[in-house]
Amino acid sequence: MIMSNIFSRLLWGILLFSMACGLTDEEAARRAAVAKQTDTTKATPDGMAIFRQKCVLCHGSDGTLGINGAKDLRQSILTLEERINIITNGKKLMTPFGTILSPEEIQAVAEYTQTFKK
Repeated sequence: MIMSNIFSRLLWGILLFSMACGLTDEEAARRAAVAKQTDTTKATPDGMAIFRQKCVLCHGSDGTLGINGAKDLRQSILTLEERINIITNGKKLMTPFGTILSPEEIQAVAEYTQTFKK
């Protein structure tokens, strides 16, 4: 409730500021709608970018590097759920990312790793 009140005040502030800057009512309303949409919808995490940041060291950019016992992701037959579980909880020397990445980020990485399949 408090957040919606703060958000409402923020939107009104944007509208008033926009009008003071000479924007038409239509343009001000469009900008306020974009601001509201941007604030309330989460962007989908970029699985490729996260993979490149967190996983390339052991798996390589194409999933085949195999450092520290990392599996060849092109050969993997794991389901999406199994991939999510391993990314979340780790396996052998693999870091568990459940406390490092959000569930949405983990899913995005798991989905990205499926693109390595032959």
